[in-house]
Order: sequence, then structure tokens, then C-alpha cells
Amino acid sequence: MKTPSFPRALTALAAILSLSAAASAQDWPEAIESAPDSAWRAVDPDNTLVFTTTHGDIYVELAPEFAPNHVERLRELTEERFYDFKVWHRVIDGFMAQGGGAFEDPALAADKPNLEAEFTIQRGADLTITELQDRTINPRENRNRARAGFWNGFPAATQPIAQAAVTESGTVQSWLLHCEGAAAMARTSDPNSARSQFYITRDETPHLEYLYTVWGKVRAGQDAVNAIRVGTMGETMGFRPDFIEQVRLASELPEDERLTIAVFDTDSDAFATYLDGLAEDNGGTLPNVCEIDIPVRITE
Repeated sequence: MKTPSFPRALTALAAILSLSAAASAQDWPEAIESAPDSAWRAVDPDNTLVFTTTHGDIYVELAPEFAPNHVERLRELTEERFYDFKVWHRVIDGFMAQGGGAFEDPALAADKPNLEAEFTIQRGADLTITELQDRTINPRENRNRARAGFWNGFPAATQPIAQAAVTESGTVQSWLLHCEGAAAMARTSDPNSARSQFYITRDETPHLEYLYTVWGKVRAGQDAVNAIRVGTMGETMGFRPDFIEQVRLASELPEDERLTIAVFDTDSDAFATYLDGLAEDNGGTLPNVCEIDIPVRITE
């Protein structure tokens, strides 16, 4: 057999490497399909709210590590059945669906004390956020830079944890991001005025970062969120809002009437392989963290 010349061999090697890279770029769905069971985190039904709507059920995983007082309020109001038969009274396409008002009074709030803001937490090294990319904190209100990545399957941002070594408390500020499907508390111009009204984002809303308390993330039913009727009570002519039929902890529902949900573990090697494939498909850099889908495995 004739030995190829050195330049031709290099050309052949380059072609092989190119094909290998192209195949790798297409392998990220395989990284999900072939991930071991250990790469999936079961979502606790006792830490998940289910919003029943005419468009389907919306499953929101709670994040008490970031907003303990707001999560406690949500649990309390759910136990009291406060949200049953309330309405999605302010819904803006491409932005968010706000709920918790009453059909006869869209400004209704629960007879509860105002909540102090939990826009950020002070994070130590014991709570891990993967620092994958730089991100402007808020494009309108705070042009400082932070790092963005994931915590436990939630898109999150943080001051670099390396800075903790030079802070008096040994911690840095961290917060959950307003990517599509973020569940957060509504408020007035007073940062400490949240009581019961909430919203779920229908798109990424970076102008809300660092200014509103995110307390959860949709794990199933984002299509139902995006289908909620658009309009604002008292402003949109002829607007008839969709109702929140009920809100329950998933653990309150019979097992055969609730979804079993598992989320791809964002600290796993399988997720790292998934990110590598996404980066290759995106010219060598990761997409905006809010554009990275967190795979979810659902069993009905």
C-alpha cells in the first residue's frame, strides 16, 4: 500500500477530526438519553406547587434555600386555599402571567404582613453555583458583572465565590434568575411589600433581576403558562381573565393523579457532557444561561 504524503495525511487527519467534532456536536441529545439514573434528581412532591388551570397543570418546584420566607408564605396560603378560584389578572405576552387577584378585585392581597425582600442570599462555599459565564446583573438598573450558571437545576447568578475569601462574612451575594418559567413575588414600588400576588415568566426578563424575589421554577406545564389569556383587568377592553382553579402541594394529590418529575442534575458529569455539546453547536461558547434547557424526565 502506498503511504500518503505528509500534507495529504494532515488533510485526512483534519477531515477525521472535523467529522469527530461534528458528531460530538450532535451527541448532546445522546448525553441526556444515556445519562445514568444517578444523573437525575427526583423533584420532591412536598416541595412542589401544582397550579390547576383550564390550560393544564403547572408544576412549580420551590426554592426555600433562596427565599425561605416567601416559600413559607406560599405554603401557608396554599394550605388555606387562598389561591383557589383567583384569577390571572395581569398577563403580558412575552413577559409574564401575574396571578392571585380576585375577579371582583384584581388588587386583592391576602390579609398577611408584608414580606421583606429576599432578592439575594449570602452564599458560602457550602452552596454550589456553577460559574459558567459572565452576565450583567441587570441591564437597566445594575450594569455590574456577575457569574451565571446553575444551582440544583435552577438558573442562578452570583458574585464569584472566590471573592468570599476577602469578605468579612466569608460569603457572596447570589440569586435565582428570571429565565422563562421563573416564579416570583409581585410587589409595589416598596421592595418589602410582597404579600400574596405572584407571577410566572413567559420569557427571559433580565430587567427584573436583583429587584424581585424568585421563589421557584416551572418544571412541567410551561405551555399552560404561555397559553393563559393575555390582558390586564381594568385596562384591556373586554378582557376576561383565566382562573386559577386551585393550588395544591403535589404531595396532597393522589399518586395516580400527579406527575413524577426528575430533573437533570446540573452538577453531574452527564450534564457537563450535555453542556459541551451545546457549546460546540454554538460555535464553541455556551448559549445564554437562560437559553439552556434543563432536561426534565416526567412520568405520568
